[in-house]
This record gives sequence, C-alpha cells and structure tokens, in this order.
Amino acid sequence: MAKTPERQIQTRDSSVEPMQPVPFRVERVKRETYDTFTQQLIPMNGKGRFPFAAGQFNMLYVFGVGEVPISISGDPGDAGKLVHTIREVGIVTRALRKLARGEVLGVRGPFGGCWPLEEAAGNDLVIMAGGIGLAPLRPVLYQVFSQREKFGKVFLLYGARTPGDLLYKRELEKWRVRADLEVHVTVDQAAGGWQGNVGVVTTLLSKAHFDPINTLAMICGPEVMMRFAILELRNRGLGPQTIHISMERNMKCGIGLCGHCQFGPHFICKDGPIFRVDRIQDLFAKREI
Repeated sequence: MAKTPERQIQTRDSSVEPMQPVPFRVERVKRETYDTFTQQLIPMNGKGRFPFAAGQFNMLYVFGVGEVPISISGDPGDAGKLVHTIREVGIVTRALRKLARGEVLGVRGPFGGCWPLEEAAGNDLVIMAGGIGLAPLRPVLYQVFSQREKFGKVFLLYGARTPGDLLYKRELEKWRVRADLEVHVTVDQAAGGWQGNVGVVTTLLSKAHFDPINTLAMICGPEVMMRFAILELRNRGLGPQTIHISMERNMKCGIGLCGHCQFGPHFICKDGPIFRVDRIQDLFAKREI
C-alpha cells in the first residue's frame, strides 16, 4: 500500500517577512501557447537561491498593478532560478506578460505544502494533468527524474483542449522517448494534422497498467476534470488516501489571514494547495463551496 503523508512540508524561510515582496528580475520569457507563457526569474543581484518543494506556489507582484498566486513550475534541484508558467486571464497576468527581460517584479513565497514524493517512493506513480495543470506537476517530473530509482512505473497522462494548447511541447517529445516514463497525451478537439489521441484525459487511464495497491496518483487541472479523474482512479482500485490534487483558487495573502481561499475548515494557501482526497472528499463533492 502506498504510504501517505500526515503533514505537508513548507520550505519558506521563516526569517523573511511573508508579506514583503522580494524583487526579482526577468531573465527570460517564453511563449508556450497563444495565452500562456513561461517566465524565468533571477534575484536582483543575480546571486542567491530560492529553495522550494514541488507543488508550492508564489505570489507574484507587478508594481502598481497587483499580485496573483502562481505555481512554481521549475526544477526543485535548480534553486538558482525561479520559473512560473502563467496564463493571461486578468489584469495582473497581462501585466506580467508585458514585462520584458531585465524588468523587475516582486515575489512572495514559497507558500503551501508539496506533492508527497517521499511517501510515493517504492510505488507506481500516476501523474494526471489537464491544460495548464501540467505546470504545477512539472517539478514532480524533474524530481522523479533525479531520483528515478526510488519509484516504480511512472505515467504521465496529459490532456488539453487542442494541440495548440499543449504546454512544453519540446519537453513532451523528450519525455516520450524516455524508457523510464510512459507518456500519453490527448486533446479534446483534433486540429492541425493531429494524429494522437482524441478525448478527455481520463480515457488515457486505460493505457496505463499499474498496480492499484501500490500506486499513488497526483492530479492537477480544472476542477471538473479532477472530479472525473478521481472517480476513474477509484474505479481502477485506488483508495482516496492515495490520490492527491492541487486546488489553487482565490488565494490573496498566501498565509491564511485574509480568508479568501477558505475551503470549509481549510485555507487552501496554508493547508494546501495539495490535498489528499480522503481529507476533503465531502467538501469537494459540493459544487457550491
């Protein structure tokens, strides 16, 4: 049986004022899709480290505009640079997209708990992502690659609306040819000569052959996708204590003070954003929460 965590880890330096943004400089911006980009940051002095755990997030602040919570999507083993993949959906994210190389923004964090990779050791691992949900899971893959001998079979099941909405296309191609990772990708609507799978991401589970008694699942994507993914994984024999989801929504302060992200008795920014399904399944089943 896959072991599960009793408490999630936080890596934020307690000596740093959590409400004070730290200035970072934009080092690189890469367009991923028509509305999504990846931004790589470095400290203002070009030195220093920013340790984080896979699954944590930062609050990114554009001076004079505002701030938004964004998952860290870089490599936990490379703390010298900070990477976020961002979708343009509002005033702040549009302002982030306009920042050019050399410009400055504020960073608060990292906040929240992490994906339970230590508890997953010795088990098969199913990683399910929908759309931009691959961004918070990419650090999991980096960490797994660096410690591959600790895990059994590893599956990446990734779905997007169209081929043009797929993230990290070059990396996906590299991951596909790895002998130690099984990758399956699907789209809701085929276009542009797409020859791959067509359908929702849960249809890919039929291609993944894992031992449900010794498997841990990690899911990130739209909530409706995660609901169906949980149902299908339960049908495949996984218990709710071995399924974990990321629930980033409505976060404003990052430290559980403002109450915007309250989810029943939980604060998503502080108690999450990674949750074990058995601990929130009653709340998650209520659409009005």
